[in-house]
Amino acid sequence: MLFSRPLEGVSGRGAVERLSVNQEHRQSSFYAGRASRPMRLGVVSFLNARPLIEGLREACDCQIVYQVPSRLAGLLDEDRVDAASVPVVDYFQRQNAWEIVSDACIASDGPTWTVRVFSHVPPRDLRVLHVDGDSHTSVVLAQVLWSGYWRRPIKTRPLSELPRPEEAEAVLLIGDKVVAALDRGFAYDVDLGSAWQRWTGLPMVFALWVAHRDSATPALARRLAEARDRGVARAAEIARLEAAEHGWPSELAERYLTQILQYRITGRHHEGMRRFREEAARLGLFQGEAAADGQTRQRVLTCPP
Repeated sequence: MLFSRPLEGVSGRGAVERLSVNQEHRQSSFYAGRASRPMRLGVVSFLNARPLIEGLREACDCQIVYQVPSRLAGLLDEDRVDAASVPVVDYFQRQNAWEIVSDACIASDGPTWTVRVFSHVPPRDLRVLHVDGDSHTSVVLAQVLWSGYWRRPIKTRPLSELPRPEEAEAVLLIGDKVVAALDRGFAYDVDLGSAWQRWTGLPMVFALWVAHRDSATPALARRLAEARDRGVARAAEIARLEAAEHGWPSELAERYLTQILQYRITGRHHEGMRRFREEAARLGLFQGEAAADGQTRQRVLTCPP
């Protein structure tokens, strides 16, 4: 049965630091100065992102730009979107330019089902991991876990250099493609969300909404939070309607969106982000701001009451 085997891989506390916005120094509306075009939002093309944008795809004042996680940061850098649900690793490396604009996220507190390493050897014997080019956060997470949890640093190589994934000692896959990968004959599989929780006792945030500072307004924060709330409320229906399009059995897709994933950043999620950043920085896995800056700015833009 799909996902029937126990997977590798627990809880903590932390306070959410919220940024109170002085509206005298902020645009009261996201659309100030942007009346000529719709709000452009970059979002992951996988099923797991659908609850984040519920109601926005149909809105005449929104343009949804779908892309794999590893390319979303580039869209924001190039001003092709106004906000994007980017890998948390990309936020760490650009946090002087970007601001967290919503408490909406894609996270897990335990298994993810769709961030997994498939291997022909036991985890403790792994030496080389071929990684999915769609991912940034998961590649760093795998290196953190093998160094810290299994005490066996690994080398990573691009999966694209192999004719077939089955030829690798181990592969890291993310997203909807993981559902099909379960039948490829690997002897071991590790859910990285489960492994992270087992090691740290904390949830793992994979993606979160960010924007350039001049676009991070209370109006945008409100819009994204409302979309997330609608999506979470309708997650079971979304799963039933869109499972087949993304290659999922309907029942599993419903469990995935309603029980496995989390969509709100809490204090514990911020604690998990801090721990993840510290472990990755210790291994020298960051460049730029995240490598030079000793702290993670845990700020969530919220709407004043």
